[in-house]
Amino acid sequence: MSEFVRSLHEVFERFGRIEARRMFGGHGIYHEGRMFGLVARDTLYLKTDPQSAAHFDRLRLPAFEYTRQGKTMQMSYREAPAEVFDDRDEAALWARRAWEAALRSGTAPKKRSKAS
Repeated sequence: MSEFVRSLHEVFERFGRIEARRMFGGHGIYHEGRMFGLVARDTLYLKTDPQSAAHFDRLRLPAFEYTRQGKTMQMSYREAPAEVFDDRDEAALWARRAWEAALRSGTAPKKRSKAS
């Protein structure tokens, strides 16, 4: 796990407990079983939906994109604003927006199987 990913525990301390899980060469950032953030190449992206997009649009924050089979795909995650890393109250506000977008997405959290 990169130092950047480890630092997110402190960044989001006022929001609550988070968990980072490896996925697709990056990390998913979870709170209470819901993925609300994504880290790729040491850049934090936060979950968005139609209700929260205006906050990201106002700051012109780009969407997370990846290329698959020659096609560029966009996900419903947008780059986190710089203020998240400087102000713990702002970090908690943006994390809550992203987590609430994850809750509204309707995708139930996956149960993690326990190895016997």
